[in-house]
Amino acid sequence: MVDIIGKPIRKGKVKDVYEVDKNNIFFHFTDRISAFDIILPSTIPHKGEILCKFASYWFETLDTPNHMIKIIDKDKILVKKLEIIPIECIVRGYLYGSLYERVIKKEVEFASETILASKLPNPMFDPTTKFETKDRPISTEEIIEKGWLSNEEFESLKKLSIELYKKMCEKVAEADLIMADVKLEFGKDQDGNILLADSIGPDEFRLWSKDQYKIGKSQEAFDKQIVRDWLIQVGYKQKIDKAKENREEDPIPPELPNNIITKVRERYIYTYEKISGRKFN
Repeated sequence: MVDIIGKPIRKGKVKDVYEVDKNNIFFHFTDRISAFDIILPSTIPHKGEILCKFASYWFETLDTPNHMIKIIDKDKILVKKLEIIPIECIVRGYLYGSLYERVIKKEVEFASETILASKLPNPMFDPTTKFETKDRPISTEEIIEKGWLSNEEFESLKKLSIELYKKMCEKVAEADLIMADVKLEFGKDQDGNILLADSIGPDEFRLWSKDQYKIGKSQEAFDKQIVRDWLIQVGYKQKIDKAKENREEDPIPPELPNNIITKVRERYIYTYEKISGRKFN
């Protein structure tokens, strides 16, 4: 591995960013885990290493311009410094998660049947904000008005995001998995070219078992949905929603039980090995 020293410039929910020089930075993937935009007090052993390997795998596999240079440690990758576009490019293939909640609340116009976990007629581009305290859905008009993207750039990014989602769906299908949705991020280099950026792993997509998939019910997850489901079960999600309604601070999150920590770790390793065909040592 390469010994590279960097200056810390940002601590994210699960990933820390260090500046190497004016052109390069590196990501340190930690074992932290977040849910509902809140960092939990528990950690998942080897999670950072798995996410680092996953990021490298997808950057290599998707065959689209990206900012990765090389892996420099088991949980660190060196990447080109970009001007990050401040939106999260979410592509959804199924009616699930926050999209389902927004449809039920009639916050989103939806022409098809509102059946939980039903496949959408076509993949849906559903961008949200980035770098805000709480990510929120954002319209095309607001993105263009803020000057983050031109109309042409927006349409190009939308098309690319959907194409990448379809490629990923084909790849995970070979592992008998379904990718329900994915969050992609992009940035501009010094010449204004848009590159795939950040990372791609179980923190950025929702995976289901093809064999266990059944429309109309909650799906068995092979990502951090296990954590979200547990937080809902113990009532923490309801506390978050109540605090949001009352404009109060987020409630203190609970520690994850050992069985949830173990299950998340095992499933991260399982999906990496199944999708990549590589062994996690």
